[in-house]
Amino acid sequence: MIKRAHLRQFLALVETGNFTRAAERLGVSQPTLSAAIAELERMAGTLLFQRERRQVRLTEAGAKLVSHARAIEREFRAAEAAFDNAPAPLVPMRLGMIPSIATPTLANIAIAWAEVQPITLAEGTDAELRRKLGEGQIDAIITLLRPEDANRPSVMLLEEGYRLLMGQGHRLAGAALVDARDVASETMIARRSCEILSETSRWFTQRGVRPPFFLRSANDDRCLEMVRAGMGVTTAPQSLVREGIIAVPLVDYDFKRTLGLIAGRDRPDLTDPDHPLVRACRKGFV
Repeated sequence: MIKRAHLRQFLALVETGNFTRAAERLGVSQPTLSAAIAELERMAGTLLFQRERRQVRLTEAGAKLVSHARAIEREFRAAEAAFDNAPAPLVPMRLGMIPSIATPTLANIAIAWAEVQPITLAEGTDAELRRKLGEGQIDAIITLLRPEDANRPSVMLLEEGYRLLMGQGHRLAGAALVDARDVASETMIARRSCEILSETSRWFTQRGVRPPFFLRSANDDRCLEMVRAGMGVTTAPQSLVREGIIAVPLVDYDFKRTLGLIAGRDRPDLTDPDHPLVRACRKGFV
């Protein structure tokens, strides 16, 4: 199939009359141009040029092709010119987030921000996201805030506690407060995405609670659906509660987390309280 490159090479050779000058105009080597013209002639099924020592001359077939090649090149240039004044496409905002942020929250953030600019989401652990942010692979991340983040572009989005989550028909669903001993006979579901998974395990062990597990999974949506189905209980941040699930505080289970937006050091504007991204994030966490 004849391509535009073939026709441009053909016209360059026609206009310069010499392989060396045509190759210089095109920014390719002479052997490359020679091979391309030979390929065009094979597709045409005939010679297009008579090769002489210092120049080339069009054959009858080549002369017939010139007007068609010039007309096609004019159309290509006209098509390209039509886009000269077109606005450049918006570069997507690259936002990273830890897995333990509720899916509906992320959806709300994406919807709110998409009104401003395209967005791409990247999931990863806190360490992975911070590395990618430092390397410029993403623009901002939603993750756990650390004290040292006060020295970099960051803004707090949410502070929340952890609760015991259970289906709304569970026997403890109406309790105002649950003791660890009340959970001893319960089947548990382990959220492997939980940032305090090891601390929670120690907390129960120290109180003599070693319940059986129905499921261990890094997929929060799967874990929560199993909780809603009554297959077990789990511990999770308050923001992960969804319809059909009840959250009840555990006695002395005082863990909290602070979520924030952290931007690359070259984009401190992203964490300004009035920036659309901050407003989108806060809208998502409502």
